Amino acid sequence: MRKPRVALTAGDPSGIGPEIAAAAAADPAVREICDPILYGPPAGQSFQSGLLSGDAGRAAYDAIVRATADAMRGTVDAVATAPINKEAFRLAGLSWSGHTDLLAHLTGAPRVAMMFHSEPLRVVLATIHVPLAEVPALLTRELLEETIALTARELPRFGWSTPRIAVAGLNPHAGEHGLFGCEEETAIVPAVLAARGRGVDVAGPFPADTLFVRAMRGEFDVVIACYHDQGLIPVKLAAFGRAVNVTLGLPIVRTSVDHGTAFDIAGKGLADPGSMIEAVRLAAKLAVGRT
Repeated sequence: MRKPRVALTAGDPSGIGPEIAAAAAADPAVREICDPILYGPPAGQSFQSGLLSGDAGRAAYDAIVRATADAMRGTVDAVATAPINKEAFRLAGLSWSGHTDLLAHLTGAPRVAMMFHSEPLRVVLATIHVPLAEVPALLTRELLEETIALTARELPRFGWSTPRIAVAGLNPHAGEHGLFGCEEETAIVPAVLAARGRGVDVAGPFPADTLFVRAMRGEFDVVIACYHDQGLIPVKLAAFGRAVNVTLGLPIVRTSVDHGTAFDIAGKGLADPGSMIEAVRLAAKLAVGRT
């Protein structure tokens, strides 16, 4: 059986993306399990390290579009992306807030979710890049039911045939039966009960301040967090540099790093390719599972 072909996009060319993508593509552990293919700016096009620009944002976007198109055609078996800069996307006139919504658009996926995968902890985000003030209104029963269903459907690819899913509460103490907020009673509890009625092994809402510890101790296989920082602070504390960002719900395999463009160290030879290497390795593993 041939090794899977994994596209490595270079991310924002003014950040550390080109460095870590090249390092991952050359890593012996990566080359042992897959054939890495780099996608970056055209030869001869140069960018200043650490400089935010629309040109860099457009170059990052173009590489993602080419890699995604190749994945949809089957030319490559998976895509692993280096970090982009959301402000550079804006300067380039691009409306997407990150890889997740862009990839959903490019592939026509109706419902996607961001999951951070690591050995000690796995977290799925119900909402992603939105202001914290908007989260309560966005956290509807429908959204949570869809997120729970997507998580239950996708986790078997990662080795959990019947995943034990826990849902974090939005408010302190998971609302304390309405004392500290109503979102648990109006949205989260009904979504959990509906999912359980369909046979999903899901429980919650649980107070977020203890839930992630319980998951790391093995009580749950994955946690659904209500908003970006609620889920990413614990997973990055537990496994920063080793966690992998995976987009659930796409018709292609896509993984990414657990960090940003790091303009402050770009071009200085200081970037750690560890998360990019893990992203490529996981992409290859998922691609083999699909084929």
